[in-house]
Amino acid sequence: MNLFGSSLSPSALFSGGQRKTTLILLLTPILLTVFKYYGSKGWYEEALSGTFVLAGNPEWTAALYVFLSSFVLLGLIPVALISFVFREKLSSYGFCWGDARFGFAALAVLAPLFVASAYPSASMPEFLAEYPLYRGAGENWNAFVLHALSYGLFYAGWETYFRGFMQFGLRSAFGDWNSIFIQVLASCLVHIGKPAAETFSSILGGLVWGILAFRTGSIFYGFLIHWLLGVALDFFIVM
Repeated sequence: MNLFGSSLSPSALFSGGQRKTTLILLLTPILLTVFKYYGSKGWYEEALSGTFVLAGNPEWTAALYVFLSSFVLLGLIPVALISFVFREKLSSYGFCWGDARFGFAALAVLAPLFVASAYPSASMPEFLAEYPLYRGAGENWNAFVLHALSYGLFYAGWETYFRGFMQFGLRSAFGDWNSIFIQVLASCLVHIGKPAAETFSSILGGLVWGILAFRTGSIFYGFLIHWLLGVALDFFIVM
């Protein structure tokens, strides 16, 4: 007798069209937990700062470590799975321009709104304690530009995972709205521990960027808006 029933047997979970959905839902808590615990600035400072420092600057190295952790764990690993395990085109997961006309129009409208929304947060103690990840970003313009560009690695990984890998990957199994809600759920939970206002805002942001991804067929525009939001917050804080 099958204890779980045929629909819950391991062979059913990893066969046919169910295989992709199972892998995405199973890997999500694993990868996000690894990122949360071992991709953090705190873990770098505790475990690696004494042995691995770039340019003699542990503060800069710690920030870059977080950005690269996101890029590798949330970006490169999903891309590898899509290409070599699922054997699907990356364009099917939003890695394309999509509806560029609508996308750039949405970017022109939404980016200023999100950037402006960062300004009030820049004076809140909880945000000042959290950002910027690289505390030396305000030393001069060169430092800030380098920080802003490398910050893009973080958001590239983030948008690849939540709006690309999860949302597009779960679309056939759960439909448009439910796949959006699932990625919002996951991305919101990863925000826990950050300022409460940011965690609550991640729900709205996840919905907006999720809808934008499906409407345009691309994660590119959401990535740009999200990156501009993060850079703007750091700019308002340090400049």
